[in-house]
Amino acid sequence: MTNNYLPPAKPLGVGILGAGPVTQAIHLPALARLSGLLEVRHIMDVDPDVAKSVAARVGAASSSSMDALLADPGVDVIAICSPHQFHAEQVIASCLAGKKAVLCEKPFAMDASEATRIAKVSAKTGVPILVGAMHTFDPGWLAAESAWGDLPATAHTIRSSIVLPPNSRFEDFATEILTRPAAGSPDYSDLEVVKGMLRGGVMGLAIHDLPLVRRFLPAFEDVEVLHAEIVQPFGYVISLKAGGRSIELRAAMTATWQPEWTFEAIGYDAALHIEFSPSYVQAGSATARITRNGTTTTYGPYGHNGYEGEWRKLAELANGTGTAPSAETLINDLTFALDIADGTAAAATAAAALAEKVPA
Repeated sequence: MTNNYLPPAKPLGVGILGAGPVTQAIHLPALARLSGLLEVRHIMDVDPDVAKSVAARVGAASSSSMDALLADPGVDVIAICSPHQFHAEQVIASCLAGKKAVLCEKPFAMDASEATRIAKVSAKTGVPILVGAMHTFDPGWLAAESAWGDLPATAHTIRSSIVLPPNSRFEDFATEILTRPAAGSPDYSDLEVVKGMLRGGVMGLAIHDLPLVRRFLPAFEDVEVLHAEIVQPFGYVISLKAGGRSIELRAAMTATWQPEWTFEAIGYDAALHIEFSPSYVQAGSATARITRNGTTTTYGPYGHNGYEGEWRKLAELANGTGTAPSAETLINDLTFALDIADGTAAAATAAAALAEKVPA
């Protein structure tokens, strides 16, 4: 009798650059549920005590050096969870180190030039790159994507709406280009502060859903931000047009509402409505509803969210199966976000100039 039993493959070793809140509260719990596929082997942070403490939770090695992590033979795949300005350098170094795949948090580069350099290195080394736009890996979103038919061609309005509890760590992260006043409260009368917060809101929060928005845009070279304002204490209301579509981006961090994260695409005879679970809750997948000709079909919720989904995809790519997003897709997603961020700053400047001309 022939023995056809094949023992399970050895889990892929994970190395994480950056041991901050996202690593601790999101990635480590997701990886714990995927222990058969992935195993955390090395955590690096510039603060050696933080690296050691977080690594001890999962029995991993720790260091305060990227080179030490990349040289670790037990590390097969890399997750980059460091501040934005280090992403490009670390993605490129991970590819050149011969790792099997790289997951980088958003944004994976600071500008299109950096993104192009990354794409060239990825192509040369053959190392696939995923950007952690977690909602694009959510099984609720994927189920809707397979069922929405011609909605991307017919949608005229796209909306992303985010309501989250106050989170000072996130506020500081999303507005890292600002120097906060000593009291910790931004000066909302300062145009440069407002412009910085708008850019931070786009690149730190709205960017989670901008790849979803792009799925409904045939083109975005004509991005025009019509209105942009800050919602206090932190948030934004942004209206824009691109590719013949009207797009609304809204966010608010306030203790007065339940957390809510929704995405909508509305066409003439069909509409998509998705409710995502808040990132830190680990509450399973999104629930998607597609309404067409008066009939609504619901997809989800499923057993895991987009964070677990992106790790599953990374393991798939590292094992030589599946298809990675094209370099063009990653670069276009980033360029779209940067164009909106620049547009919000320009809109705020124009609004301030108009306010000066209009008598009180």
